[in-house]
Amino acid sequence: MSDENGAGPGLKSLDTALEVLAYMATQPAAQSLSEIGRACNMPPSKVHRYLASFVGAGLVKQQGRSGRYDLGPGALHLGLAALARHSFVNSAADGLAELSAETGMTVLLSVWANQGATVVRWERGATPTDTSMGLGTTLPLLNSATGRVFLAWGPPRAIAPVRDTQLVRLSQQPGLSLDHDVTQAGITALVERTRARQFASIEGRFIPGLVAAAAPILDWQDEAQAAVTIVGVDPAAIAPGSPQTSALLAYCQAKSISTVQA
Repeated sequence: MSDENGAGPGLKSLDTALEVLAYMATQPAAQSLSEIGRACNMPPSKVHRYLASFVGAGLVKQQGRSGRYDLGPGALHLGLAALARHSFVNSAADGLAELSAETGMTVLLSVWANQGATVVRWERGATPTDTSMGLGTTLPLLNSATGRVFLAWGPPRAIAPVRDTQLVRLSQQPGLSLDHDVTQAGITALVERTRARQFASIEGRFIPGLVAAAAPILDWQDEAQAAVTIVGVDPAAIAPGSPQTSALLAYCQAKSISTVQA
């Protein structure tokens, strides 16, 4: 297939039109004709022709008083249809072997199930890790990197009862070494730190000899549908900005369909 100028695959005019639509999808509010033209580096007359076609198809709507353009009901229907067919687990699992090879660490994929962060995929790294974890393991919400991803980004109604129960249990173990206060205020501070760093991490004092870092796969509501965790033995690997955590964040951001990257 070639464009109307006989060069390259696809239709050049359609590619250009889709650039306009893609730009509008990234904006938080309706845009004027001139704003769209400037952003897409097109004269207003050309942008107007594309927008008129999109309005006719229902993909774009024009606001009456301001004349600004926004995504229309047709765009909503397309988005909902895509979401209905999207499998976060299958999408997130596709590439775990490559992430393990890139980081040299064991990689886990977990979802929220059975009132906890449950491991559903496992890719062993080049350096074996001595652990009893495996498929089906449910990890604690407060004391695991995977659990903390759901603590910070999980659906509040599902997370709250588990959080409160585990908080009570921790308060009954005064000798346990923790990196947060065993209070609601301490948990709130932990969530804020986790979201600010964009990933959760646990040092070897929780799992002797092992370290872990985890990041969320976010949905369109910016909630975690899954968590990807890297597990190893070197504390430097889970530091902010390390090659391993950078690779983890890039992987999860690519797999997310959030409007705000994790």
